[in-house]
Parts: sequence; structure tokens; C-alpha cells
Amino acid sequence: MSTIAAQVQPWTRDQMARRAARDIQEGWFVNLGIGIPTLIANHVPAGKEVIFHAENGVVGVGPAPDPERIEPWLINAGKQYVTLRPGGCFVHHADSFSMIRGGHLDLCVLGAYDVSARGDIANWALSRDDTAPAVGGAMDLAVGAKRLWVLMEHVNKQGQPRLVNECRYPLTAFGSVDRVYTNLAVLDVRQTHFRVIDMAPGVTQDHLISQTEAELRFD
Repeated sequence: MSTIAAQVQPWTRDQMARRAARDIQEGWFVNLGIGIPTLIANHVPAGKEVIFHAENGVVGVGPAPDPERIEPWLINAGKQYVTLRPGGCFVHHADSFSMIRGGHLDLCVLGAYDVSARGDIANWALSRDDTAPAVGGAMDLAVGAKRLWVLMEHVNKQGQPRLVNECRYPLTAFGSVDRVYTNLAVLDVRQTHFRVIDMAPGVTQDHLISQTEAELRFD
């Protein structure tokens, strides 16, 4: 292991979620996708009013419950147990998607396999032969929300970059991603490249470039 790599302190999944939660604005109506994004609800600072939406029809999703306080009928779209904040409610599935398709979400945060410098996102299948039963709400969310952020590891389990020039997997949406949070950095999508706005402790520009296929700019 190189000296530079040994000094890198990647953010944990909870730290990634906390970093993203910090950037969510007061009063936003936000959908959290399956995976790392669901952790964001656990890290919104006290006193900040954010309304979390789950596409299965929950408005006002709260943080994950303590094990002894699980309500088995209260789940998000990923079938994870959640809580309901005061004033929260349940709506019909069709009404939930009307909120998405009607442009009422200020932000959606999704996980992904790949994101291109153009803002394309691939997050539902690894190949033509290995697909989920359906894309689910991701396609609607990616184009219906006013903003789309992605939370994901910077490289895959084989060490291949996930910030790429062209997505390798079936696309969920074209040119929809605005910002990406990884365990190494926070980056804005700029159509032809990614602009780095923050890096995890110990991460250098050279190290981040070595872990990324697409062009990075640090200005």
C-alpha cells in the first residue's frame, strides 16, 4: 500500500449521509432512495425542518427506529423499518407518484452503480441478464425531482471507478444527476467533467484522480 493511500481516511456510510444531510436546505421535500441514502434521515440536524418522502406512500419519514420500537407495518420503499414524524401521513401509491411526477420534490437522493460526467445514472441493473424485477420509482424520481443527488462508494468491489465517462450498466436516466457524494469526495456534475467541492480526510487531488475515470476539476 502506498504512503498516500495509507493516509486516506474514507468517509463511512454514516459520515457520507451526514455530509449530504448538511447540504439539504430548510423546508425541502426530499425522497431518499434505497441503500445509503436512507441513512440521511438519521443525520438531519436538530431543528432543521425537512420532510422526507417514501414512494410507497409515506410523507414525513423519520429516522430509523430503535430495535425495541419497530412498527412492523411502517416501512419505506426498500422494506426497511422507519418512523413517522409528528404531522406525517400515509397516501395512496398513485398520489405518492403524482407528487413525484408533478415536480413537487425539491430533492431526490439515490444510490448508483455508475454516474457519468454528463449526469447519466445507472442504478438498477448490473447487466441485461441480472436485473431487478423493475426499475421501480427510480426512473420517475430521477426526472421528476427538481434536484438529483447520488450517494455511493467511489469505486466498486473490484476497484473500478464509478465516476465514468460513459455508464457501463443499463441507464436509469439521462443527464439527471446534479451532485455526487462518495466515501472520498463531494462532486458537482458539470456535463463534461466533475467539479470537486470537498474531499475526505487525507484524500489528495492525485489520489482522487487515480480513483476516477472521468475528468476532475478542482477550481
